[in-house]
Amino acid sequence: MDSEAYRSERLRVNPALLAFAFMPHLATQTHRYMPTTLPPTDFLNASGILLDVRSPAEFEHGHIPGAASFPLFSNEERAQVGTCYKQQGRDEAVELGLTIAGPKLAQFVAQAKALTHDRTLRLHCWRGGMRSGSMAWLMETAGFQVTVLDRGYKGFRHWVHTVVTEPKPVLTLGGMTGSGKTAVLHQLAAQGEQILDLEHLANHRGSSYGNLGLPPQPSTEHFENLIAMQWVRLKGDRPVWIEAESRMIGSCRVPDALFQRMMTAPVVQIERSRPERMALLLQEYGQMGHGPLITATERLKKRLGGERTQKAADAIRQGNLATAIDLVLDYYDKTYCYDLQRRQGQLETINATGLSDVEIVAKLITRSQQMINQPNRPHSNQVGAPLEHRVPAPVPSPH
Repeated sequence: MDSEAYRSERLRVNPALLAFAFMPHLATQTHRYMPTTLPPTDFLNASGILLDVRSPAEFEHGHIPGAASFPLFSNEERAQVGTCYKQQGRDEAVELGLTIAGPKLAQFVAQAKALTHDRTLRLHCWRGGMRSGSMAWLMETAGFQVTVLDRGYKGFRHWVHTVVTEPKPVLTLGGMTGSGKTAVLHQLAAQGEQILDLEHLANHRGSSYGNLGLPPQPSTEHFENLIAMQWVRLKGDRPVWIEAESRMIGSCRVPDALFQRMMTAPVVQIERSRPERMALLLQEYGQMGHGPLITATERLKKRLGGERTQKAADAIRQGNLATAIDLVLDYYDKTYCYDLQRRQGQLETINATGLSDVEIVAKLITRSQQMINQPNRPHSNQVGAPLEHRVPAPVPSPH
């Protein structure tokens, strides 16, 4: 039996495969079965629930924020089709894929109906190929209005890389560990300022203790997706406040273009007294279990030294978290000052001791406006300089 006869026989005995085989023919016969295809920007702004028909593993690694996983194939099924493609060829892989997906047609339609009330949906696969084309045909046939992403998720990733390189004015919010920068950042947003909360998107506070009490971190790929979706909404004629961060926030890497913009942006740092900072850290970490706190402390052994690490761990075991914080803060203060010296933007310091977040934000906004109006004002020296204009003296690298 030749290959054409073999395929015809398979279609004859497999009704589900037969239905899929007629997709291209039906799609070309009537406009009803031709979904709308849009580039990323228009696709993201279109109406309808967003369905990602890639495998669950692909979705988990990175997806369009707000999308629902709606896999045509399971992870195992996708692997089977991929192996078939490599070992037997495209035609055989297509037939295997149709055989796997065919019996699930009614289930797909029922699930889609449960997810949307108006039968309007958007969908995509990896690169706008057979998976999204097949699912779009099925949904259009079932009476849905379907929009497909041009070039699929691959096209979206290209859009992400383009978006995060778009220049927007940045103001860096600085301050030593325990200064309450995140709360101040949120208060800035409450006052109408534009912010980008990288720690929130990364599910990490940026230190060895940064993942305690938070959900698992996204992949760097998905972290970039989240940033792009926030960045594209921010206006380019107003500054965006971003916390002073390292290139890595836990396991998430800040996109290079954005990180370079942060490193050259003006810095407005808030300065609190050490007792205030310790009190804020006690409030944040006081309810954490001793085990995770000790583990996070021991990760700093190479930086803290064996003796200091042991003292901090013992203090945690004894329920004396204040002592442990005091021991660890010296390291983080040196690290922060070293990072600050590497930044190239104008630096101003706000004395935040004894102030509420609302009061701090009022001073930050006033000072930032002055910096924008006088962008080339020289830095002040630490010796003899007022607190609010002080620049920390260089310190050796803690690394």
